Amino acid sequence: MKLSPVDVSAVTRPVAIQCRSVWKFFGNESAAAIEAARKGTHDKDQMLDKFGCVVAVADVSFEVYEGETFCIMGLSGSGKSTLIRHFNRLIEPSVGEVVVQGKDICKLGDVDLRQLRSRHVGMVFQNVALLPFRTVLENVALPLEVQGVSKKQRLETSQAALEKVGLKNWAQRYPSELSGGMQQRVGIARALATDPQILLMDEPFSALDPLIRKQLQIEFKQLSTRLNKTSIFITHDLEEAIRIGDRIAIMKEGRIVQIGTPEEIVLNPADEYVADFVEGISRLHLVKAHSIMSPGADKVPAGAPQASLDSDLQTLIDLTLTQKSEHIAIVEQGQTLGVVTRENLLKAVRGIEVN
Repeated sequence: MKLSPVDVSAVTRPVAIQCRSVWKFFGNESAAAIEAARKGTHDKDQMLDKFGCVVAVADVSFEVYEGETFCIMGLSGSGKSTLIRHFNRLIEPSVGEVVVQGKDICKLGDVDLRQLRSRHVGMVFQNVALLPFRTVLENVALPLEVQGVSKKQRLETSQAALEKVGLKNWAQRYPSELSGGMQQRVGIARALATDPQILLMDEPFSALDPLIRKQLQIEFKQLSTRLNKTSIFITHDLEEAIRIGDRIAIMKEGRIVQIGTPEEIVLNPADEYVADFVEGISRLHLVKAHSIMSPGADKVPAGAPQASLDSDLQTLIDLTLTQKSEHIAIVEQGQTLGVVTRENLLKAVRGIEVN
């Protein structure tokens, strides 16, 4: 698999969050239970029966880069919502380290931890829990009020946050006057009001209607990119993860089973569990030319239509049909790197490995 542009740019960015061999046990955290979990000699039911504990997160390690949207997905009970709460220390790891902006947050004192939560990390839950007796503007201003920011400044800052999410004309309304999608926007604005570097999103759109949900997914991705926020986004929906994520981590029974770009996840599932997730996912806007081309300029016939490395399947198919060509030259910065044939395209649509 060739590196996508996201992969190449990501490795040059500073690391915002590190998860280092994190385990979380609920119940008995005895040395024997931890050792059995590490060796993998007991499944979840056996761990509960023998040691009286549930393994919610099991030996999870990864890095999230500054400005990246990192999606964590899995079925209910996979540990994803438990894991995200480690990044602002709402949950303490049983074993392992969580490093945020270069600091092991498990070692922070009370004052520094409050600073982390109030100024550096914003969080949006599925239920945004807006206060019904406060206006939209006052709800957004709540974190700044807790920080002791003056009323004038916090209202100005909150109004600016509402403008970022497209709700500047709804500031004096009350939550009951807003739709579900608008309330979620208020939750995002509240998280943005303190200008955090990191956003934690725990299935914020899962209760919304499909059309509203898709719209908010697109808006959130655009907003996060424009503001250069580092985001960890929890979801059980692979299509949502693909639409939002620069990279995706798939969890099963507390463990990460695969991490990769959306394209890598769909083209090269690590096991049958991941393959079941990606089955039925359309590849038309996901698979790019760099993944299916045959390298070498010598294979390109004269006069073949041209496309870039990032051209998706839909673009390549349309080009083939409109130009009535069996070959498409893949060109980057004036250099021909390879060719995509009609056979390549058919294999890619079917999910058959091309090279």
